Amino acid sequence: MSKLEDEYAVNTANIQQGVQTLKRRQTHLMGWCIFTTSLALVALVSYFLQQDILYSWFGISPEVKQLHIPVSADAELTQFGQAPNYFFNLLSWFGWLLLKMISAFIGAFFVIHFLKKIRFFAIRFQSFVLKLVGWIIAFVCIWSALTYVQYDWKDEADDPYAAAIEYKTSLHESELAQELNQTQFAAPVKAYILAQIALLHSPVDENAAIPYVLTLVEAEQNDPDFIQYGFSPSQLWAMQQQLYGKAITPLAKSISPQIEQAHKWGNILQVVIISAFIVNVILSLILYTFSGYFHARTRRIEQNLKNVR
Repeated sequence: MSKLEDEYAVNTANIQQGVQTLKRRQTHLMGWCIFTTSLALVALVSYFLQQDILYSWFGISPEVKQLHIPVSADAELTQFGQAPNYFFNLLSWFGWLLLKMISAFIGAFFVIHFLKKIRFFAIRFQSFVLKLVGWIIAFVCIWSALTYVQYDWKDEADDPYAAAIEYKTSLHESELAQELNQTQFAAPVKAYILAQIALLHSPVDENAAIPYVLTLVEAEQNDPDFIQYGFSPSQLWAMQQQLYGKAITPLAKSISPQIEQAHKWGNILQVVIISAFIVNVILSLILYTFSGYFHARTRRIEQNLKNVR
């Protein structure tokens, strides 16, 4: 009888070792499932941002997002603005997105690991569901903290001209508009800057921007010195696109080749993003199914061991 008991003990030990192996596999599969699900979410977000991505790559934007001071006014107003760099801004946004994804994903595992050292959490994290809920909460907390840091840093970076273009009822209340009133700049230069102030206002002040944009349209047709003012064609296009949905002047239309290239690459990027989304969704479902299978099998074996004992 003792010999049979010894054999049974050995078999039980082997089974328990196999159970631990199944648990490790199930954990790895769930980790990969979360990773592929995250990639699918990134692909989904990228699908809605693909136009902005491509426009930024070609140095354009369908709306005014940054103040540009023309060369003719640069000497006196350079402290208020800079040449729009839409691609750098978007690259910075994606950099933060990647940082938040990696930090939150890996950091959540570390949080669970350290919490398991506390008896209260160690008991509750024996349940896979509670452990997953804890991981999600940790992920959201880390993501939220990094998002706060991102926008706090962004507010400080935008401060040089953000305060200068702020106003409540009339754009002439803004510091930059008042500074313009004390200069001898040509009317088109003032209109160029004032139109941007109105379009950068939150919410967008289209009624204030339209007269100044029309002044620019007339000046481009009639002012022989218009090119000398140093206006950005992409910024003029953004103004007209934002207000009228199309370019209406030759200088704004001069960036049409860039727009066409952006649309061409947009079709290709759309196919790539959709394919990546579908592949990662399928992989997530497969990994989740296998993870669930191993989890159910582990519980079934553990329950059988308890019944035998």
